[in-house]
Amino acid sequence: MPIPPTLISPSLLASDFAKLGDEVRRVEAAGADWLHIDVMDGHFVPNLTIGAPVVESLARVASRPLDVHLMISEPLRYARDFVKAGAHVLTFHAELAPTPARQREMLKGLRGEGAPLVGIALNPPCAIEHIADVLDDVDLVLVMSVHAGFGGQKFMPEVLSKVRWLRERGYVGHIEMDGGIGEKTIAQCAEAGTNVFVAGSAVFGSSDMPGTIARMRETARAAQTKELHAKS
Repeated sequence: MPIPPTLISPSLLASDFAKLGDEVRRVEAAGADWLHIDVMDGHFVPNLTIGAPVVESLARVASRPLDVHLMISEPLRYARDFVKAGAHVLTFHAELAPTPARQREMLKGLRGEGAPLVGIALNPPCAIEHIADVLDDVDLVLVMSVHAGFGGQKFMPEVLSKVRWLRERGYVGHIEMDGGIGEKTIAQCAEAGTNVFVAGSAVFGSSDMPGTIARMRETARAAQTKELHAKS
């Protein structure tokens, strides 16, 4: 089964907020494919970050797609604002939609606002089966390998079973992993079937950002190739 292209989506949550424009240019020059933007409301998660006006400002300097992760209680209420601001990927949390009908309603609402790609995210306690009925409706599944809300947490390898479950059942869309991703953890994520990797501290804390991104990409691709050969 073909896996979508390997994409590195550095999390701007780990960047220097005092110079976000410069940080965007720096990480793009270093090889970022997407730019991951964590939107937190202090309600769905116990932290506050940025809103649509900041995303709009980032869009004016960015040349890579903006990968916007809505960790907010009312994603439909604000979806239009983020799409207008320049979001390319718009992802909401499955925990907000307890039934397939509600999940479809939210996905339809986000797509109706014009988001090019629509995704659904799951925190570690949320079972992957929770979204089984809507996989045909999503462009991306974001598997959280830490609890949403704060950066710098330790990677939780037990969530890799969710990625394997998706690929084993024929899901061919993007699978994104967020939390504790770096050079030491990216291979196991890629082997499981992940193709989009959100890395914060590992990228923005690196003294050699281009080298770090290049090594992560090379490691992920090698792991994916190894897994494909093992299955052939």
